[in-house]
Amino acid sequence: MTDASTSSATEGRRAAASAARDKKTSERNPWPALWALVIGFFMILVDTTIVSVANPAIKAALDPATNNLDNVVWVTSAYLLAYAVPLLVTGRLGDRFGPKNIYLIGLTVFTLASLWCGFSTTLGMLVAARAVQGIGAALLAPQTMAIITRTFPPNRRGAAMGLWGATAGVATLVGPLAGGLLVDGFGWEWIFFINIPVGIIGFVLAWIFVPKLETHAHTFDIPGVLLSGAALFLIVFGLQEGETYDWGVIWGPITVWSMIVTGIVLLVLFIWLQSRTKREPLVPLVLFRDRNFSVSNIGISVVGFAVTSMSLPLMFFIQLARGLTPTESALLLIPMAVLTGVLSPLSGRLLDRVDARVILVPGLVLYAASLVWYSALMNASTPIWMFLLPSALMGVASAGMWGPLATTANRNLPVQLAGAGSGIYNTTRTVGSVIGSAAIAAFMQSRLNANLPGADTASGGFGGGQLPPQVVDGFSQAMAQTLLLPAAAMVVAIVAVLFLRPTRASANTEWKASADAQ
Repeated sequence: MTDASTSSATEGRRAAASAARDKKTSERNPWPALWALVIGFFMILVDTTIVSVANPAIKAALDPATNNLDNVVWVTSAYLLAYAVPLLVTGRLGDRFGPKNIYLIGLTVFTLASLWCGFSTTLGMLVAARAVQGIGAALLAPQTMAIITRTFPPNRRGAAMGLWGATAGVATLVGPLAGGLLVDGFGWEWIFFINIPVGIIGFVLAWIFVPKLETHAHTFDIPGVLLSGAALFLIVFGLQEGETYDWGVIWGPITVWSMIVTGIVLLVLFIWLQSRTKREPLVPLVLFRDRNFSVSNIGISVVGFAVTSMSLPLMFFIQLARGLTPTESALLLIPMAVLTGVLSPLSGRLLDRVDARVILVPGLVLYAASLVWYSALMNASTPIWMFLLPSALMGVASAGMWGPLATTANRNLPVQLAGAGSGIYNTTRTVGSVIGSAAIAAFMQSRLNANLPGADTASGGFGGGQLPPQVVDGFSQAMAQTLLLPAAAMVVAIVAVLFLRPTRASANTEWKASADAQ
């Protein structure tokens, strides 16, 4: 037998073995693996919602002397920025080295960084630890969606994403409640220590139940990673610190606006280079030929912006203007969390049967309406129980956003591009969250200066208890006005999803054929 025929026979056996492994994976029950994976996803979401409740306590403990709210917001922004920058490549890492392996590494990094966060003694140390947490989350998050895409056929992904959305709903309840109880009972440090046992349990279950999937060779566009990272950093830092520097000079010739403009130019250059590269691009622009993938990415970026930004002014108002404890503040979110958790699986199953717009448009509209409702209630005379009403409306709305957007984005993706698609989707969501966190901090400080002139230079600081009566009205108006920013942003998502193509789950045979073609 010739060398050529021997090589051909070897390649044939490898292809047959790969197809057999894919077929075996597609035929096994994927639900135990999904239940194991959502523990890591749950921990990321709980960590975010816990921090939003604990922000006033963190500021009082680590940054008590200033009235500038931008400093403590970096506890969230550093995490989101470190999360967003590597997402484009971490999805590919899952394709190259196996999503299970990268998931377990990310979970380990996130858990150990949580320990560092809890032992932080300065705000700078906490921000650094949160950045490492973000890197762990970036390794972990894309693998969950990629495994769903590769193990669930299209006509069952709606139900799988329904569980994903329900996990978000439960996390929005457990996070604030656990955060409030831990902050009130033990101190803000314990909002991070609680991640340690959850991370260990999640690691063990993922090790046991998540299957090893076929890997694919990829090249990694390191210059693209550096270029996109620099662009995001410049944009976010400019937005975050703009109010601090009065939108002027930061250092020497460097101004806030020059950083933002430079970041935008680098981002445009990155996209142009991706379209021209002869090697494998970091962002396969071919994915955006699918209109639903493109529109869903626009939608999730706006949702990330709104969901991340709304919690800051709301929690500062509830705790500082109305004097509620972190635990009491968290109790006001129970209707949202319960309704999201109950309705998300139902909307997921419904999505497997109807056009996605039937669920998405009402969900997005109701979310915007709940934000406007919150804003209208944010004054010193509103009975506290009334804040339960927009919370309930927000829960109904959330069930119609998270799962449906994720399912619509990934339904038509080729299996071999699952990691890239998941990385892009998570990147756009997180970039929206980063920009939302930065923008809300700047807008919040601006509204404070407008409603409480001289607040940024007054003695004392925001944090550590209820505000004096003479400043409550001005502070409340500033927080209410700030909350209208994410409400206005939701209009973009509503308009975008109107352009979705009618969706219908593909047949199992189509999905299996795609798997066999890996």
